[in-house]
Amino acid sequence: MFSSTDRYIARLIALPLFGTLVIAAMLLVLEKMLRLFDFVAAEGGPVSVVWRMLANLIPEYLSLGIPIGLLLGILLAFRRLALSSELDVFRAVGQGYGRLLRVPYMYAVALMLVNLALVGFVQPLSRYYYEELRFELRSGALGASIKVGEFTNLGKRMTMRIEESQDNGTKLSGMFVRAEDKDGQIVSVTAKNGQFLATDDPDTIILRLANGVLIHDAPNYDQPRILSFSSHDLPIDLPDIAAFRQRGGENLEYTIPELVRVGLDESRPVMERNQTRANFHFRLVEVVMMLLMPLLALALAIPPKRSNSALGVFLSIIMIVTYHKVNQYGEDVGALGIIDPIIALWVPFFLFAALILWMYHMVAHVPGGQPIGALEKGFSKFGGVFKGLLNFNRKRANVK
Repeated sequence: MFSSTDRYIARLIALPLFGTLVIAAMLLVLEKMLRLFDFVAAEGGPVSVVWRMLANLIPEYLSLGIPIGLLLGILLAFRRLALSSELDVFRAVGQGYGRLLRVPYMYAVALMLVNLALVGFVQPLSRYYYEELRFELRSGALGASIKVGEFTNLGKRMTMRIEESQDNGTKLSGMFVRAEDKDGQIVSVTAKNGQFLATDDPDTIILRLANGVLIHDAPNYDQPRILSFSSHDLPIDLPDIAAFRQRGGENLEYTIPELVRVGLDESRPVMERNQTRANFHFRLVEVVMMLLMPLLALALAIPPKRSNSALGVFLSIIMIVTYHKVNQYGEDVGALGIIDPIIALWVPFFLFAALILWMYHMVAHVPGGQPIGALEKGFSKFGGVFKGLLNFNRKRANVK
């Protein structure tokens, strides 16, 4: 059963945890959304595809935001307890750090399982669907529109230009179409108005033109034939669209069981096996590290007595980002076969874990221990010098 202390700590952690997660995800989505709008507009695709592409990126952004949200949620909660002296009260009544970390570890285990499901199963599928949407957008399978005022190639034998488009493309004006068949016959058409119509054949559409001129030329004609018309239907064969590749073209698209199967398959090239193994161990160390987040958060959350320094918050972000970059470098060298992926990724993990355990030991079991005490002193001296310079400049400004 949860005690009142557990419920209180759970509430303190929840707000900064989920707030950080939502803010981080929103920032990543907004940054990507602007680039996707530019990409979709350049390809002439429908705006609705942007939201579908962003939806497929959310699992990746959540997998990045969950560890940071967990770390900051626990850190800010214990920092609040420390600054308000509530942490001293808890310890005075016999609730040590091990007991107080029960709720943070419930958060850590739950979010670790969520993150494992994301990076191991959901993210590979969403990544594949994202790349499929990009491919379909480039190939025109999503109904890419004909750009107004530009010459657009429909396949290898047809060129079209439209001066103006209204009512979402249902009313076209200023039409020019040039088509050539395999026998060398060329049809050039200009028309005042036009409209696309569907047919029973999914590979063919009808372009109904009104008030225009048609020029028909062929190798056996002495001169081109010219025809004025009030209405003319021009069949258009839609270009063939290549099928998208099968999932698994990249390691990011493999689920964890698939990574294991490929990594153990001796019939595959050594380079592919190294890349697969490196990606497998990269995902594992990123997930397992979340079990050490509560210890790191507690070690950095408690400032020195009679101090409200926020150095621990700043340092926690630096440490988690640095460790992530070290893992990315380890994955790269492991994929190249320079170092075995197990060594490249698990040795930094155990070194980082040893550092975190030492920091927690200093806070929890050494009286007055401060794992970043030297940094706190240097930070306070730097802050004093900076404050002195500000006061000096302010006095000089007042004298003038």
